[in-house]
Amino acid sequence: MPGFALLPMLVLLQTAPAGPVRWQFEATTGPEGRVEVSLQATLEAGWHLYALELPREDGPLPTVVRLVPGEGHEGLLEVHEPTPVEEMDPNFAMVVRHHSGEPVFRAVTKRTTDQAFRLTGEVEYMLCNDRTCLPPVAVPFTLEVPAATN
Repeated sequence: MPGFALLPMLVLLQTAPAGPVRWQFEATTGPEGRVEVSLQATLEAGWHLYALELPREDGPLPTVVRLVPGEGHEGLLEVHEPTPVEEMDPNFAMVVRHHSGEPVFRAVTKRTTDQAFRLTGEVEYMLCNDRTCLPPVAVPFTLEVPAATN
């Protein structure tokens, strides 16, 4: 983001249980107390996860990003995703929107204190390839956000 002073906080690498995806989480702070959590998925070739919003509700589950309400921040304010691919999904026989490769989702909150705080949340997603789908998985994360510097 242009003009967004990025100060890395903590990078956390987690692997979803028995799935072809790895997640990396990082928090950065910007002007006016904004805190942005970067959630990067690295998917094995041939696999995809679904966009935040899907054209219909009778198909796969969308990806959901949650921040747990807690001291130090206002909670989840917005989530951004890269532009998804829109195409026919053979598993559901319908048009869907999905991501493959290394998509990065960005969750935004705003700090309510200058003190250090812990930010916890999770990303819930469903993985599919052109033949099968895996059950939805929720991967939790915890990031330490240091005290604000003036």
